Parts: sequence; C-alpha cells; structure tokens
Amino acid sequence: MRKRTIAFLGILAAAGAVWAANSSLLAGQSERRPMLIAHRGLGQTYSHVGLGRDTCTADRIYPPEHAYLENTIAGFKAAFEAGADIVEFDVHPTTDGQFAVFHDWTVDCRTEGKGVTREKSLAELKALDVGYGYTADGGKTFPFRGKGVGLMPGLDEVLAAFPDRRFLINIKSDDITEGSLLANVIGAMPAERQKSIMVYGGGKAMQAYKTALPEAVVLGTDRVIPCLLRYAALGWSGHVPADCRNTLFMLPANYAPFAWGFPNRLSERLAANGSTLVVLGDNDGSRHSTGVDDLTTLEKLPARFDGAIWTNRVDRIGPAVIAQ
Repeated sequence: MRKRTIAFLGILAAAGAVWAANSSLLAGQSERRPMLIAHRGLGQTYSHVGLGRDTCTADRIYPPEHAYLENTIAGFKAAFEAGADIVEFDVHPTTDGQFAVFHDWTVDCRTEGKGVTREKSLAELKALDVGYGYTADGGKTFPFRGKGVGLMPGLDEVLAAFPDRRFLINIKSDDITEGSLLANVIGAMPAERQKSIMVYGGGKAMQAYKTALPEAVVLGTDRVIPCLLRYAALGWSGHVPADCRNTLFMLPANYAPFAWGFPNRLSERLAANGSTLVVLGDNDGSRHSTGVDDLTTLEKLPARFDGAIWTNRVDRIGPAVIAQ
C-alpha cells in the first residue's frame, strides 16, 4: 500500500511539474499585442467551399467591401495602414532575371493573359490587368476589370516602396536556383534590412536560401508537419525540436489551445530559438489554410501573446487588435 501511495504521489508530482512548465498562468500575461501578418496585403476574399488545388479564386470572390487587390503596392499600403506589422506576398522569377509579385502559377485566372507566370518577362506581366478576372456574381459583372493594368509589381519595386517595413516572402516553388536567386537579391541589402525579411517555400528552395544567408528566418513547407508532430511529442518538456527553430511555427486557431505551453510559454520557447508563433484561422480538415478574418475567430485567441496572427482581412481585425 505504501509503495502504491509513493508511486501515486510521484505521478502526481510529475504531472504537476509538466503543468507548471507549460501553464501560461504562471508565465504571466504578455504586455505586447500580437503582431499582424497580412496575407497578400489587403485583397479580395473568396469562398473556400469546393476549393481544389487549381481552382481559380478570382471568379468566386465575395461581393467587394473595398477596392484593393492582393499583391499590389496599393493593397500593401492599405494593409500597413490598417495595422499590419508584416505583409506576406508571393514571388515568381521572370525571364529577364527579376521577380514578379503575383500569386498564381499561371496568369489565366486573374488577368486577360495566358500562360505560365515565370515564362514571361516582368514587362509582359506589368502590361496585364490583374483585376480582369474578378467576379462575385458568376461573370455577370467584373468590378475590377480595367483597373488593374500595370499593378503587378516587381520585388524591387515593393522593397523600394516600403524601405522600413517587414515582409514575409513566399517562393512559389521548390527550385534551388530560385532560392539562390532570391538570396542574391536580399543578400545585397544592408544587414539591418535583411533582418526585416522572412521567407518560406519549398524545402529545397529554402535550403538554398538558408545556405546563402545562414542568419535568415525561413520556413520550408516540408518542415511544417515534422515540426508540429515532434513538438506534440516532446513539447511537454519545454524542448523545441530542430525543425521548429529559426522558423515560423504555424498553428490553426482551433488547434492552438492544445499545443504545449500555448500561448505565452510556447511563444517564449520559440522566441528563444529564433522562431515566431503564428496563429492561423480554424482548420476545417482541408489543405487550404484560412486566416483570422473575422471578430468571432479573433475572440477565440488570447488578448495578448508574443506571437503573430495571420489574416486575409487586416482591415477588419487590425483595429480590434490595436484597441485591445
């Protein structure tokens, strides 16, 4: 009986130690509001119902509530003005050795053009109308047609327009050459400016980028699942696996409360290992990520934590986060 009591007390003590090591109640409340990452700046949002890998999203937008298009200078400016701390955008290499800021692998969905984005020069891409394909009523009306000519920027143009702002750049491939090319562009910038740039994309592209710029914060998409699984297995001890270091630690809002130490213990551990906690919108079981795009989802999150919130509607949640 005495041995059972000792064993029980030992288990209880161990459980208490794990709880204490992972409880944000003991970590205290952060005094800093969460950072806001504006996905593609400020642009039009769309329904995710029945969304496939190659589904055109421009022809399924919700009725427009603002005049901005994703991945444009104007959309980035509006996002920063709404409270974004970081703007995420997508890049493709062009045939003339530059980078175009555009999401889609082809230009067919959003523009009047045809073909693979990276098989065109930047001048060809800038001549297209990036608002051409948007419709909220099945093609009856196209509210942005004719308004997006020349609005596809080059990477250099974006960085010059916002010299003191933070960015998260998405390489849209797993191409080693592309990772090296982007590293050449960012590596030519002053050291302090380089610190304001984070990059994510295919694992091989990220490895090439990281090899060229060892101090950079990168996220290889092939590391996301291993990171989460290893932290789920070991995070109770406070250990941060190698896959989760010097990167972005992305958690859906509906899974986040179950992560060891969420929010403040987790964000502290990640920060000590060069990483940033990023909370996405709820995961519905599909492969498509959502953002914290409405106040209902925002209210599920802690009012204060030392991490970041991923959003497609910084115009909606930015003022609410800043006011907290």
